[in-house]
Amino acid sequence: MAKPRARAPRKITDRAWWPWLKRGATAVFFVLVAGLLMSQARTIEWGKVLTSLQHYPLAAVWAAVLLALASFTLYSCFDLLGRRYTSHTLGAPTVMMVTFISYAFNLNLGSLVGGVAFRYRLYSRLGLDNGVITRIMSLSMLTNWMGYVLLAGLVFSLQPPTLPPDWDIDSAQLRFIGFALLAVAAGYLGVCAFSRQRTLRVRGHAIELPSLRLASLQLLMGASNWLVMSGIIFVLLQHRIELATVVSVLLLAAVAGVIARIPAGLGVLEAVFVALLSHQMPRHELLAALVAYRLVYFLAPLSVASVLYLVMDAKAKPPEAPRW
Repeated sequence: MAKPRARAPRKITDRAWWPWLKRGATAVFFVLVAGLLMSQARTIEWGKVLTSLQHYPLAAVWAAVLLALASFTLYSCFDLLGRRYTSHTLGAPTVMMVTFISYAFNLNLGSLVGGVAFRYRLYSRLGLDNGVITRIMSLSMLTNWMGYVLLAGLVFSLQPPTLPPDWDIDSAQLRFIGFALLAVAAGYLGVCAFSRQRTLRVRGHAIELPSLRLASLQLLMGASNWLVMSGIIFVLLQHRIELATVVSVLLLAAVAGVIARIPAGLGVLEAVFVALLSHQMPRHELLAALVAYRLVYFLAPLSVASVLYLVMDAKAKPPEAPRW
């Protein structure tokens, strides 16, 4: 007599309370996002800042908004490189929306939440497997930071900023770092062009080296985005500080923010700009420009991305349960 087949154990996602738990977790998450927005607002000295902001010409504000749109549009194309790289079939508008949402949360909550968690969540619900998502995410992050390496190498080697005397590094050392970064960028292109070993293994995932054409696009798009970000601060400073100086300080602040591991680099960006540029313009005016930068480039996109995420997550189909 044949033994009856044992029933497969029920998955936790099959429980009746699981959908309610997910909805509750989503609600809690967005309450935390709202708390983040409020906490950032409370750190600002609104008196002096608002007084300075009242003198902003509308042309500068609209130029900053347009540059922010250009930057987010450009960054949203990073995953289109991953689409070409992995040959998945999601539409370009869908890919750009996922990248926009991830980038907005990445800026405000850190790369682990935005750059990683949101991509895995949204792409998996759109039907991509983890291997493809890992390759897309890796290429996008590499595009961002290799672009940083290229632009920082050019700026630091050609026109390094004047650093405070109490810093452990001077302009000459920064120029040497710039040449080293240019060598890294050239080395990356050389590896992509001439390496015979085209596949690397990263935590069980096969990562193929991009072609020379794709690697060149990575550096160009990544560097362009950092340059546009610098342009936003440049116009908000009303052209009172040279663009090359603004680019240098933003690049230094970005590294300081990564080292500090503070969400949105809160306080780090302002501290670096004040330390390096307060001798060129009044501190409260400098802080006013940085507050405007946070509003235009951090908080406003985060608000839009929160709404888009809820809409996109609601429309996306949950992954099919495996058949036993």
